[in-house]
Amino acid sequence: MAKGGFPGMGGNMNSLMKQAQKFQQQMEEMQKDLGDKKFEASVGGGAVTAIANGKRQLVDVKIKPEVVDPDDVEMLQDLIMSACNEALKKAEDETSNEMGKLTGGLNMPGMF
Repeated sequence: MAKGGFPGMGGNMNSLMKQAQKFQQQMEEMQKDLGDKKFEASVGGGAVTAIANGKRQLVDVKIKPEVVDPDDVEMLQDLIMSACNEALKKAEDETSNEMGKLTGGLNMPGMF
């Protein structure tokens, strides 16, 4: 084996390791930044608002008192579910977008 690399790879193993460490640092920074971001979605004309973070965790749900109708609980449940799903979708889309920037569009399943 050639000193400092593998034959036929045309590169230096130390350089590859440095790139991997840099990528790992960027990934950790991106995960922290995304975890701190909030993604909000409102439905029903603002009747229900859900807020998720970049870790795809629901962190808050706001319901306007006037939409709480004991005779129509189903509608409120649907509004809550829709708002939560939309907030989580926004978080997922942003995560995918940021990951794409970091990986240069490489398909890396399970990385995030």
